[in-house]
Amino acid sequence: MDKTAALRFLDHSPEVAAALADGRPVVALESTIIAHGMPWPHNVETARQVEQIVRDEGATPATIAVIDGRIRIGLDDAQLERLAREPALKLSRRDLPYAVATGALGATTVAATMICAALAGIEVFVTGGIGGVHRGAEASFDISADLQELARTPVAVVCAGAKSILDIGLTLEYLETHGVPVLSTGQDNFAAFYTPDSGFKADFRLDEPAALARFIRAKWALGLGGGVVVSNPVPGAQAMPKAEIDAIIEAALAEADVQGIAGKAVTPFLLDRIKSLTGGRSLATNIALVKNNARLGAQLALALKRA
Repeated sequence: MDKTAALRFLDHSPEVAAALADGRPVVALESTIIAHGMPWPHNVETARQVEQIVRDEGATPATIAVIDGRIRIGLDDAQLERLAREPALKLSRRDLPYAVATGALGATTVAATMICAALAGIEVFVTGGIGGVHRGAEASFDISADLQELARTPVAVVCAGAKSILDIGLTLEYLETHGVPVLSTGQDNFAAFYTPDSGFKADFRLDEPAALARFIRAKWALGLGGGVVVSNPVPGAQAMPKAEIDAIIEAALAEADVQGIAGKAVTPFLLDRIKSLTGGRSLATNIALVKNNARLGAQLALALKRA
């Protein structure tokens, strides 16, 4: 990648530009959660709250999106509002050049946010959950581009694991094959978004931000490219019972099958049905885990500056 050429497409907010120039910690935040992950007004309210949590922990938030064909590293309040209200493209690696070239409004997924964060020199990215290998992928080949991005782009991704609508076992196998370390904090097992425990072990458990930072610095210093997954389980008080969410997912999957919903339409259908079947409790859990990830992400960004 010619990073110098790519930088001409980036616009930094004054807050982010100042932090990067001073060598202060910056945390990247995705925008798909605003445009596609939550309904109005929860989306913009949560985005503002997450940014404030990062600031309160001593780091600078950099929400990333493509607006009017420019990759924006850090958004002002009006730009957050626009993403929350207007239709926006959902951008992964393949879609990013289209949005830039056409002047579109686009919200970045995990993969696209990692790319933009790396271009901007940001080492830590906070999201809700990573994408993964979908159930039935042996027939559909539906595997999120997030996983390949984690194998190639050097950014630490703090998440609440992966949604249990995915095949979590195969997701972890894919990451292992591509040499992506999966770290867990606070527990041995990988998290499952709505619930703390997926039933699958993470590669390594490191509970303190300083320990996570030392691992990440060692990986990159050894010339081992690519990212790192940091699994941060949703706090127990805001988690959904595993048996309940598993039963709801199975019911939603059965509905999708009966209705002939397949391919890229499956995930939005499932998430909408989960929200409906839980009476909106899944949205409250989603908000809680993103805020929890923001705290850890900011602490990790500070620790990486010291490591």
